[in-house]
Amino acid sequence: MDNSPTPGISGKPARTEARRPADVARLRRVRDRIDRTFAAPLDVLALARGADMAPGRLSRQFRTVYGQSPYAYLTARRVDRATLLLRGDLGVDAVSAAVGCATPGIFTTRFTELVGLAPERFRRLAEDASTTADTAVGAAVAPGIEGLPACLAQQVARAVRNQEAPAPARPLT
Repeated sequence: MDNSPTPGISGKPARTEARRPADVARLRRVRDRIDRTFAAPLDVLALARGADMAPGRLSRQFRTVYGQSPYAYLTARRVDRATLLLRGDLGVDAVSAAVGCATPGIFTTRFTELVGLAPERFRRLAEDASTTADTAVGAAVAPGIEGLPACLAQQVARAVRNQEAPAPARPLT
C-alpha cells in the first residue's frame, strides 16, 4: 500500500499547506480578529489583507487548520453570541444588528441553520427555562450540559451547521 502524499496536478506530491509555524500564527491572528470584531462587517479580502496573504490561500489554509472557512467561522461566532443575547431582553432585530448581520432575514436563516430553531422559538424556550427556575437555560437546545463548567459547556453546545451534523439513523423500509 502506497502511503505517499497525493500527487498534485503536475505529478509532484501536493504541498501540505498551513504547516509552517509562521502560517499558523497568521491564521491564529485572523481567527482572533474574527473573535474580536465579529460584529463589524468583515470579508475574506479584508482578513487576507490583514494577514498579508492571498484570499484564496487564506481560505484554504484556514479550512485546513480550523476545519471550516473563515466565513463559516464568523457566522458560527455571530450565532454563538446571538444565543447569549437572545436570553436577555433584546428583540431579534436588535440582536441581529448587535452581532453584525446585514439583515434580520439573513440572521434568522443562519441562526436556524446552525441552531436548529428559529431565533424567536429559541428566545421563548430560554424564557420558559428561566421562569421555571431551570438554571440551565438553553438545555432544550443542548440537553445534558447542566452540570458542566461554562468553558466546557460552550464547546459542547457550539453551533454546528445542519449539513455538518451527523444525520440520525433511519431504518430502511
